[in-house]
Amino acid sequence: MIVDTKKILTDAQRNQYAVAAFNVYSLETVQAAIKVAEQENQPVIIALGERYFPTVDVEGFAAMVKAMAEKATVPVALHLDHAYEKESIIRAIRCGFTSVMFDGSAHPFEENVRLTKEIVEIAHMAGVSVEAEIGSLAKGEFSDEEEGTGTLTDPKAAKAFVEATGVDFLAAAIGTVHGMYKGEPKIDLPLLKRIQQAVDLPLVLHGGSGTPEAVVKEAVQLGICKVNVNTEVSMAAVSFMQDYLASKDMVHLSIVMSEMQQAMEPVMTKFVRLFANK
Repeated sequence: MIVDTKKILTDAQRNQYAVAAFNVYSLETVQAAIKVAEQENQPVIIALGERYFPTVDVEGFAAMVKAMAEKATVPVALHLDHAYEKESIIRAIRCGFTSVMFDGSAHPFEENVRLTKEIVEIAHMAGVSVEAEIGSLAKGEFSDEEEGTGTLTDPKAAKAFVEATGVDFLAAAIGTVHGMYKGEPKIDLPLLKRIQQAVDLPLVLHGGSGTPEAVVKEAVQLGICKVNVNTEVSMAAVSFMQDYLASKDMVHLSIVMSEMQQAMEPVMTKFVRLFANK
């Protein structure tokens, strides 16, 4: 069933677990995410980044996800990830996304507030929830995200931002990266605790790939309700394809894609179970 993202995350906040938000870019990635969620009996968030708009038909993609979600036995949300343009957000709202992320983190604080508040007003009129970001994640290995500054979230600024904008959930920068870590992860969990105390909203952790499991578990106890996962799933799929094609002669694309989906599912299962405290 297709469900409002805010409803999913409110329940996660109340019961101290987190929901996987898998970045997807193909039929196989969507099918894998929903299949795993059903097997684990956990909600799932299907996330499409604005950066994929040039290669993904957004309206067709949304229709496909909604059709699959209606058949699913678990709650499925459809989320727009890391959008920088108002036009992209309006497009996503019009074709049925249940939440959108406006990323104004590159702007000065006051400008981020102004732009985010405008997005919140537009989205809320359509019954769509909004995620925003204070601070910025650096770019790690094997990521296709834009380079961030790595600036950590200031709890006082987060509180002021939430009060001024009316966002529904907040992405907190505590030292995770987009992609895989280039060295030892330095995650500031005491900072997360101060953010949780300052902001009474579901918190979001970007950069789930490569983050130590013990850190993730503690972060969930400190208010993280949504964890974005992209790179580890991509690496599993690409590694499978490299090995598979190196060991075969000509094979049919349908077989390759089906088996690639199977290669992604164990990675997704690991994350779903981790976030659900299973």
